Amino acid sequence: MNGIALLIGLGPLIGWGFFPTIASKIGGKPVNQIIGAAFGTFIFALIYDLIQGLGLPSGASLMWSIISGIGWASAQIITFYSFTLIGSSRAMPITTAFQLLGASLWGVFALGDWPSLPDKLIGFIALILIIIGAWMTTWTEKKTAEGSSKLKKAVIVLLIGEIGYWAYSAAPQAAHIDGSRAFLPQSIGMCIVAIVYAIFLWFKNHEEKFALAEAVSYKQIISGFFFAFAALTYLISAQPNMNGLATGFILSQTSVVLATLTGIWMLHETKTKKEMVITVLGLILIIAAAAMTVIV
Repeated sequence: MNGIALLIGLGPLIGWGFFPTIASKIGGKPVNQIIGAAFGTFIFALIYDLIQGLGLPSGASLMWSIISGIGWASAQIITFYSFTLIGSSRAMPITTAFQLLGASLWGVFALGDWPSLPDKLIGFIALILIIIGAWMTTWTEKKTAEGSSKLKKAVIVLLIGEIGYWAYSAAPQAAHIDGSRAFLPQSIGMCIVAIVYAIFLWFKNHEEKFALAEAVSYKQIISGFFFAFAALTYLISAQPNMNGLATGFILSQTSVVLATLTGIWMLHETKTKKEMVITVLGLILIIAAAAMTVIV
């Protein structure tokens, strides 16, 4: 692995590591956050597309790429909502664990990954370790009925959100389209969801401010740039002439460490010393288990 490939491979660490924390720091409701994230990604993708001279794909490739973006935006709304329940430092390891589980199981049952019995054994042990690691990051020294209820609710909604993240990853595969060409239409799908969601909420409750007219929605474009940077560098990193899919995937998952720690430090999501130690050990377990899933 050369130095340039490594730097590009660590792009998602910065982008996805800071994305949830910056979105939470800027504030607003989930609808404001998804508008900014989607618009920021669209701007970034459009500039990249113009520089590269790619142009929009057509036919099924365009349709599946837009569906991919719709899946991500739908899931991200749910993830933003989970931040309001338990904070980003607890929600991010959970959603990362679910995405790792979803990606691995999709690979096994749909793509024929882990073909031998030893591969399956190691792989499923890794999945169990991912679940344990995610649980460790949510462990609290002093449990309350309210805290347990919010955690349970967050886990349920994040599990539902995994359907959208799965669609984000799987839809472009259905059209056999290169990730960089799918980038712009994906962002279009994201914008469609954000706009429709904002209009739906406004019609549902006219007393609420129209999110598309709120300044905080456009401040959130900054967080969208971070997401877009991570997504693009991951697409480049995963190419065979760079880090390849397996190594690129492992490098991208290191973002959960930064996302969790910045959530604790920058958003003051406090933890006791014992909770902090167990959280760090849980993060290490998630990364180690993620590495196991891609080397078998």
